[in-house]
Amino acid sequence: MQPSAAPDPVDLAHTHARPLHWLATATATAAVVALAGVLTPRAAEADTTTTAAPAPAAPGPAAAPDADTAVYPLRCGGGAHTVARRATGDLDGDKNPETVAVVHCEAGSGTPPAGLYVLTRGRGEGAPARVVATLVDPREQRSVTGLEIREGAVRATLLGYSSPDVPRCCPDEKEQVGWEWTGGAFVRTTGAGALGA
Repeated sequence: MQPSAAPDPVDLAHTHARPLHWLATATATAAVVALAGVLTPRAAEADTTTTAAPAPAAPGPAAAPDADTAVYPLRCGGGAHTVARRATGDLDGDKNPETVAVVHCEAGSGTPPAGLYVLTRGRGEGAPARVVATLVDPREQRSVTGLEIREGAVRATLLGYSSPDVPRCCPDEKEQVGWEWTGGAFVRTTGAGALGA
């Protein structure tokens, strides 16, 4: 008969677990886990304290077009022009402000005729303002005063001359005018009167 390959049960006495053995194993495991927790980053805590990225800020109101950057359809014979007055407001109801500018050629004396222009922002970042409408053409030989934007309408006073004999320093006509954006265009309303009246 051939001897059995199985070991004798007496030889395996060390494989029988006793309470002291389990206590030593549990203590060693707890020590390893505690040490690992101290030595590794606290990824679990980082996940719970991570803050969400801030929501993008709501865009503020658009800046009004800069009247000093526009190119005006004004012939000054090689001389410079002056932006004499400006007003800003939303004229067409698109929630973006337009600028209305009174511009005339620089003159040494007298009252040079003025143009009244509506400007919108340029196309692209940093682009100059664009002229989108001419409300008063300088060829009309008028001066523009009292410019304002009220309730989405442009209001101004036009000063002019009743005849070519009236000195250019001293306009003798006065006209209250307004423009409102209606049906895709600026519609003019007037009320005329003489300065002396």
